[in-house]
Amino acid sequence: MPIALWCVLAAAILPLLSVLPAKLNKEFDNARPRDPNYWREGFRARAQGAQANGFEAFPFFAAAVFVALNQGGSPDLINRLAVLFVLLRLIYIGCYWADRATPRSLAWMAGFVTTVALFTCPLWG
Repeated sequence: MPIALWCVLAAAILPLLSVLPAKLNKEFDNARPRDPNYWREGFRARAQGAQANGFEAFPFFAAAVFVALNQGGSPDLINRLAVLFVLLRLIYIGCYWADRATPRSLAWMAGFVTTVALFTCPLWG
């Protein structure tokens, strides 16, 4: 199985992991996991933002991997781009947690460009 497909699985799991540290707080009430007051500010709000963005970025990335693989893109290039996307998402999450807006935006943009590259790589030959 191509590494790129394992990256799809990793990208699907990353949003869940990005919010996990905020849920490990003893103030977190699992009976009310969506309580807006809990997620209102600070690290918790940033962790939830990282999770939401992960869910938003995932469908385009997954579709791009499937398009690239099914339309004859270079398997090596597809794998490299998919791994790059996952690494950029990890950087994105770390920047979100650390409240580093500019590097976070740069990581997001690089991830978006990587996804576009995945989607279009079958056109390159």
